[in-house]
Amino acid sequence: MQYHLLLVTLDPFTNESAWLLKTSAKVLQEFDQADCRVGFVMAGADDDESRQFLGPHARNMLTFPDPQRTITKAFGFERVPAVVHVDLGGNVVNSCEDWDPDGWQSVTDELARSMSWTGPVLPYPSDPGPFLGTPAAG
Repeated sequence: MQYHLLLVTLDPFTNESAWLLKTSAKVLQEFDQADCRVGFVMAGADDDESRQFLGPHARNMLTFPDPQRTITKAFGFERVPAVVHVDLGGNVVNSCEDWDPDGWQSVTDELARSMSWTGPVLPYPSDPGPFLGTPAAG
C-alpha cells in the first residue's frame, strides 16, 4: 500500500530549525493517525546527530538522516525549515520553505483535504513569528 507523506526538513545545526522543532512535531502528530506517513528529514545530519537533535521525537516518528542533503536537494529546497506533502505517486503536491505559518497552513490544509482529515490551525499560540530559514545547502 502506498501512502501520502508529510515531511518536515530541519537542519539540526541551526537556531532556526531548533526554534521550530516543537511546532514541527505538533504538525506531524496532527496527521499521525491519518492514512499518511509523517516524518523528519534531517539536513546535514547523520543517525546520531538526528537522534540527539530530535530527542524523544526520534523514537516516535520516521526520521530520515540526510548527511549529504540529497533528499533536501531533491525537493529543491533553498532554505530550511521546510514542509512538503508528497502524494501516492511520489510527486510533490505542495511545499513551503522558511517558517511561514500561512504557507505551512496551505500545505497541511491540502493534505487534510486529501486524507479527509482535520489538520492543525497554524500558528500555534506558542509559535515564533514568521522568519526566513537558513540555506538548505548548509
